[in-house]
Amino acid sequence: MLLVAVALESTDAFRNGQLAAMAYYGIAAGGLTILIGLNGQISLGHGAFMAIGAYTAALLLQGGDPLPLAVILAAAAAVALAAGALVGVAAARLHGPYLAGATLALAVAIPGIPLYFGETLGGEQGLNVGVPEIPDWFADAVFFLTGQDMSRSRYLGYLGWFCLIVTFVLLANLARGRVGRTWRAVRDNEVAAELAGINLGRARVLAFVVSATCAGLAGGLMALSARIAAPSGFTLTLSLLLLSAIVLGGLGSLVGALIGAALLTFLPQLVTGLGQDIGLSDVRAAELAPLIYGLVTVLVVLFAPAGIVGWFRAARRRRAERRTS
Repeated sequence: MLLVAVALESTDAFRNGQLAAMAYYGIAAGGLTILIGLNGQISLGHGAFMAIGAYTAALLLQGGDPLPLAVILAAAAAVALAAGALVGVAAARLHGPYLAGATLALAVAIPGIPLYFGETLGGEQGLNVGVPEIPDWFADAVFFLTGQDMSRSRYLGYLGWFCLIVTFVLLANLARGRVGRTWRAVRDNEVAAELAGINLGRARVLAFVVSATCAGLAGGLMALSARIAAPSGFTLTLSLLLLSAIVLGGLGSLVGALIGAALLTFLPQLVTGLGQDIGLSDVRAAELAPLIYGLVTVLVVLFAPAGIVGWFRAARRRRAERRTS
């Protein structure tokens, strides 16, 4: 957290916003890598659960006297948890492409709900989200330590990274404990897991619930950072980007999920800037970003199937073998 504080305090509002985006993408990617990497369930609809969390937070922030921010984020995660439980129960009987197709349909359907309930959910324009006031005790503590006044963008960065660290600690404990071993057993060999007394349906539903809860929390943070919850922000593209992020970083690895979130956050802006430097127009430079991101994904899949983290682990293992030989 100290490194995060240094980064937030030494950068401008734009970089603060990027760090906040990396935090909520990291939370969503962490939950997704648990679902796919540890439990073996393929989901193409994670953006839908982020939308559920975002709209829950936006609705709770519409009044003149909103609830505490911790309660709002907890509610966003809880509503996504309930939705994940419903989808997980149905998905527990599906496998492979059938599950991917079902979650794909979810990702396509959920952004259309605000259009149908336009009076409540804002329709195509979405709901504007007001960021609650910064707590005085937090602003005073940061000013005492850094000598700088607390801005909204920096506050959201601190909030996002605090949620990210707490989420990753909880996910790491789950992955290393009995629940994580159960998920790996179901992923590796369903027949052997069932013979060992593991309830396959329960294990799959639990993984889906954990993953959806993370996505709901990430969606709530995303709505706060973007100041809006609109259907255009939760299209199928978001779900596919989250999937590519965990593939790039390394399936089943929380560190890989964080690396993927960093690439998802910083690589497009970096590529756009390079495109402008070589003389491309703003539109052409922006179009270059998804091309490079897709090319990087293809290269990683071809030359490092285990992702960036897996590649580093394999390289370290080879070095250790050469030293012992």
